Amino acid sequence: MNTIIQPRVLKGFRDFLPNAEAARKSIISTLEHDFRLHGFAPIDTPMLEYTEVLLGKGGGDTDKQIYRFEDNGGRDVALRFDLTVPFARYMAAHRAELYLPFKRYHIAKVFRGENTQRGRYREFMQCDFDIVGTDCASADFEILLLIVRSLESLQVPAIDVHIAHRGIFNRLLNRLGIQEHSAEVLRRVDKLKKIGRDQTHALLVELMPAQAADEIMSYIHAEGGNAAVLERITELAGGPDENTERLSQVLRFAEELGIQDSVVLDPSITRGLDYYTGIVYESFLRDLPEIGSVCSGGRYNDLASIYTKEHIPGVGASIGLDRLIAGLEELGALKDTTAAPDVVIICQDESLLGHYHNLADQFRAAGVSAEVYPESRKIPAQFAFAEKKGSPYVAICGLSEHEAGVLNLRRISDRTNFDGLSLEAACEIIRSAAPTTQVHTKE
Repeated sequence: MNTIIQPRVLKGFRDFLPNAEAARKSIISTLEHDFRLHGFAPIDTPMLEYTEVLLGKGGGDTDKQIYRFEDNGGRDVALRFDLTVPFARYMAAHRAELYLPFKRYHIAKVFRGENTQRGRYREFMQCDFDIVGTDCASADFEILLLIVRSLESLQVPAIDVHIAHRGIFNRLLNRLGIQEHSAEVLRRVDKLKKIGRDQTHALLVELMPAQAADEIMSYIHAEGGNAAVLERITELAGGPDENTERLSQVLRFAEELGIQDSVVLDPSITRGLDYYTGIVYESFLRDLPEIGSVCSGGRYNDLASIYTKEHIPGVGASIGLDRLIAGLEELGALKDTTAAPDVVIICQDESLLGHYHNLADQFRAAGVSAEVYPESRKIPAQFAFAEKKGSPYVAICGLSEHEAGVLNLRRISDRTNFDGLSLEAACEIIRSAAPTTQVHTKE
């Protein structure tokens, strides 16, 4: 006797039903359009890499969360935990084939064996966009601008893009004489929004004198508008330098393009990963900040150095698609999307199946998605199929309609029928949802 295997998925992994996947695809399509408008080109990399490639610069908790195993060839391999580290390997491997500056986008799944929570899974989709081969305020700002513009294109409600600069923070650590603890300090400060001010201070005191911890807390809690915060952190870091000037330029560009209300200078944003060297970004839904950042990133000028001797500076960000969708769903702001065709053509007579497929082809040529029900069944059963699938219309064409060169259309939502239509008239009704000639409503 065959044993039935339970159809289950691993914790933190998910199946997507058609409408949920259609919503994801719609968002991805919008993002790809925006990325290309800004001159970013698509790339792809393998899901599986040699472990040494991925562990070179991840640092801290990420190394513990990696899915790592030995393959059938005895190789030590791992699933990518983000798209940035593989991109650094990609740049080192293909530098001779690429131009600089190089602007790429990459939308793909990544894997982390972390605790699952709202909007956070073990298999999830990231939407990355990066500019490499240049280290300048223009590139830093374009990533910021694309964060804002892409989320606007998705009709995301009010967002706040928090920015900071790791170079300025590192100057503070140098002034305090605790630079050797920088990686651990960054990771502890990065926990601020999760554990609060008091616990963060207590964690810092474990590493350094209380006075140094106090100054770090003063730095990350600098208050006021962007200009006032920049002035305060510049003072605490020891005065102006190229990093404070870079941040000042980015903020000025934001004002010139009118996005300053969406940009928050927040020195508590450090990003826990070791490879960030300059500006960093974290983006929050203003009405749901507790869900966490929906788009994060920063400048990583030294990342590729573990794969090549050539200096290839870079800056980029990543939209966490699954967390963003979870937030939009909670806010009631996720646009309704259906995987269903605009019209299902009812199979009233199997001798007309060729004609039905011809009708569907003509619908598609006119920009109307269409599907043919594949076999002759009772009409109510075919209507029920179309309704369950989510299609707004069904098209009906029997022998008499075929001979007359017309078809009948039914709007499923209110059972309104449109009879004796040309294909062009049917397409117009489907596009506009406005009743035209020869309309009657079934009682």
